[in-house]
Amino acid sequence: MLVNGRPALLLPVNDRGLQYGDGLFETLRIRQGRPAHWQRHLERLREGCRRLGFEMPDAVVLETEARLIAAEYPEGILKLMVTRGSGPRGYRPPVAPSPTRILTGSPVPDTPPGWRRDGVQVRICRMRLSSNPALAGIKHLNRLEQVLARSEWDDEHQEGLMLDGEHRVVEGTMSNLFLIRDGALLTPWLDRCGVAGITRGRIMDIAAAMGVACTQTRIGPQDLFRADGLLLCNTLIGIWPVRCLEGRPLPVPDLVRELQRRLENPDQ
Repeated sequence: MLVNGRPALLLPVNDRGLQYGDGLFETLRIRQGRPAHWQRHLERLREGCRRLGFEMPDAVVLETEARLIAAEYPEGILKLMVTRGSGPRGYRPPVAPSPTRILTGSPVPDTPPGWRRDGVQVRICRMRLSSNPALAGIKHLNRLEQVLARSEWDDEHQEGLMLDGEHRVVEGTMSNLFLIRDGALLTPWLDRCGVAGITRGRIMDIAAAMGVACTQTRIGPQDLFRADGLLLCNTLIGIWPVRCLEGRPLPVPDLVRELQRRLENPDQ
């Protein structure tokens, strides 16, 4: 773990990331000693800092520190956090904040290969996502909704889908969602809440290159069961087909296999 470039396991108790969740994070896959899709993650981090109103740390410094972590975990996971830094008591942000950089490395968790091949079992969570367009899309540190949603089940499901306050499907607790219908892709709008995942963006680009229509739209729970197939995605899992939703079996279309294959190409 690096805190502001130095090996450390401790953080000041007045850091606003700890006090208020006042910060952002990125989770990256390290492949062959290099953080994959670095520029995409950097762009989302930069947008998050802009929205939260503090200066992003120098990109060269971040990349240098990321490569130090990657050297220790050449086929691992990099988590990069940036907080507004330490400050006085109270919600009012400091006038001249000094952001804190936290980078950690870890091994890739073992998951059964059947989840990628055959699909996963998924449920719909009771916990709802709050709508806030000012924070929609960015990966801020406030994850209590996801924590509470994930506490709703043990190991009988591999993921849970979250709805917003208007009963529309947004995303999984740790993943983005695509529906397949008549050979086209549909994915929820993320203009009110949710995280605009890096892998979600890659899949949309891959679909465009394939000539496969991909539409962002409002999706209700009933639409999930009318789809020809569902897939979940994030940086660590790649693509998981959904083989069972709320106890109902779902097919795995050939399009999922082709997207999985193309997503493995590091240049896409």
